[in-house]
Amino acid sequence: MDRRSFIKLAAGGAGMLALSRFLMAGQAVAAERIVKLNKSDAEWKKLLTPEQYEVLRREGTERPYSSPLDREKRSGLFLCVACDLPLFPSRFKFDSGTGWPSFYDVLPGAVETRTDHRLILPRTEYHCARCGGHHGHVFNDGPQPTGLRYCNNGVALRFVPDKEQS
Repeated sequence: MDRRSFIKLAAGGAGMLALSRFLMAGQAVAAERIVKLNKSDAEWKKLLTPEQYEVLRREGTERPYSSPLDREKRSGLFLCVACDLPLFPSRFKFDSGTGWPSFYDVLPGAVETRTDHRLILPRTEYHCARCGGHHGHVFNDGPQPTGLRYCNNGVALRFVPDKEQS
């Protein structure tokens, strides 16, 4: 290997190392932005209505077509009702016909997922990244561009129209 090839190889390697550190630092910053809430069961019971507590803390499901948020059409943000973390902008919402507010995408870092085995077939459930509250399940039958359907319990959300956002 001649000197010129060595310098190119070393420079390329150093560039890749710097890029990987930059990307990993960006991921760490994104993860650090959301500070986890750690509340006791008694504290959550005081803060939430019985219906909200059942869905968010006990992973229950509200009745389909029972939430007015399923029919919400205004521009704004859907937040976690327990901790006010923004989860979905209204532009991600669509009418899935299932009776629950549905979204084809989520704001970056806003939810965490895990596999739910309570029914015979495994499903992917998602939770608020800040408070850990259960919101619903994500399915692969949504519209483009993602093909996903985040099926959310309306009782777990709070809607803030654009004009009310700070």
